[in-house]
Amino acid sequence: MKNRFILNFTPTGMIPTRTMTPHVPLSPEEIVREVLQLSGLGITMVHLHARDPLTGMPTSRKEVYGEIIQGIREENKDIILCVSTSGREFNTFEDRSDCLDLEGMQKPDCASLTLSSLNFNRQASINSPDMIQSLARKMKEKGIKPELEAFDLGMINYANYLIRKGLLEPPYYFNLILGNIACAQADMLHLGLMVKELPDNSLWSVGGIGLSQLKMNVLSMISGGGVRIGLEDNLWFDDERQTPATNRSLVERIVGIAEVLGYEPLAPREARKLFGL
Repeated sequence: MKNRFILNFTPTGMIPTRTMTPHVPLSPEEIVREVLQLSGLGITMVHLHARDPLTGMPTSRKEVYGEIIQGIREENKDIILCVSTSGREFNTFEDRSDCLDLEGMQKPDCASLTLSSLNFNRQASINSPDMIQSLARKMKEKGIKPELEAFDLGMINYANYLIRKGLLEPPYYFNLILGNIACAQADMLHLGLMVKELPDNSLWSVGGIGLSQLKMNVLSMISGGGVRIGLEDNLWFDDERQTPATNRSLVERIVGIAEVLGYEPLAPREARKLFGL
């Protein structure tokens, strides 16, 4: 029997634009089509960012998230869908929590919860203690599983603090994101320390920013974790930055590497049981 891993697909993000890459899906229709076309490759879950249908800029509006979720679920009811509550563009609790109010067929399975403030290359993501706890509390009330985003050891420590406060319930799911300029770097030591500090009953995936994506995906897989992959984190297929990536090329490559190593993606229905969904 092959080893199994979570394949967490990140098709859009908040940063990529058409001028950066022609391949990023922006409209609800494009995102839905991309997810459905690639779901046959073994995607376990999708980390969604919504874009304004007219401008292509990031939006927190629940109506846009709802359109994306419904479009996917009309064709695929199994795949796990996660919405973003990111603080990179939106600062109020009302904006960031709007997508948590979706109900019925449009209700997300998971929602991202970044566990501290951090600096990206040109922008800060502000996540105050009150904001993090308020989002965690609302996710718990709504029955939405937090996708815990940790960029360094301190964020994992803060997750343990939230557990002690009763705001997070097992099983826990972490996205460990390495290679950001102001956070944990993309190497074996940083990843090992972060995994060591995860609370008991944790599932985890690893993403690498930019050209570190492939390296961290493979390192995670052979270490017992999942992979976070897509144009949100990396726009290039090769280290020389000569070949623009597509979501399909990135997913096909990691699935092909997994096959060689004796691994395969975890089916969404199996992951739902592990997540307690």
